[in-house]
Amino acid sequence: MLRFAANLTAMYGKLSLLDAMTAAKADGFDAFECRTPFDFPKEVVRDHAADLGLTFVQFNCPMGNFAAGDRGLTCVPGREEEFRASIEKTIDYAQTLGVRQVNCVGGLRVPGAADDEIEEVMVRNLRYAAPRLADVGIKLQIEPINPLDTPGVFLTTTAQFKRIRERVSHPNLYLQYDFYHMQIVQGDLIRRYDELADVVSHVQVADNPGRHEPGTGEINYDFIFRALEARGYDGWIGCEYAPSVSGPDSRRWLQSVGRS
Repeated sequence: MLRFAANLTAMYGKLSLLDAMTAAKADGFDAFECRTPFDFPKEVVRDHAADLGLTFVQFNCPMGNFAAGDRGLTCVPGREEEFRASIEKTIDYAQTLGVRQVNCVGGLRVPGAADDEIEEVMVRNLRYAAPRLADVGIKLQIEPINPLDTPGVFLTTTAQFKRIRERVSHPNLYLQYDFYHMQIVQGDLIRRYDELADVVSHVQVADNPGRHEPGTGEINYDFIFRALEARGYDGWIGCEYAPSVSGPDSRRWLQSVGRS
């Protein structure tokens, strides 16, 4: 049976992390993910999740100064030491929280830097992060993101992912496959998934346009969920969508696919 985790940042973005965890549990979720947990002491997050009986599925590595426009550090020239420190902070939190996979967000193109220079920085940083995280039993993921919602983002396609993974040449580098992003950038969603299924460690869902819940747009999620079941996908499915309506109506789609 497919398992669904609430994305607290997308679904409950007006609430604090702790209040969003409580809301997700009240809405029937048994697991959650979020952008980052670093605004709260790790022990507080751990204990609140335990009290609620929630599994913490994953979070993003520190993304720099998000309010100032940063969207990740992995591909940003000149901030390599900050990137390495972010990996150590990630490990500290993940070990306390019992999280076994993290998403290392690539970041934005730097004005004046060529794409090959940006990719070289990303590869070097991932060559550091992949074995470091492997040593403590944490999967490292990267995620292609669509450039319409995040203008200037560097990593946008599965072709880029494949090339970067080959260059990093370490088994602890996985793909976070977001069907919403892939629909905008590439389409042909299940074929793209199948090409890389052996290195997909997590998937996320939202419909297009609007990034709302499945069933509100053009993506045939009935087909996608059947395909994931048929292929034996046993990871969590992150519900990274902004509800189009308030209350239980935004979660009614879950009734047709089941969850555990």
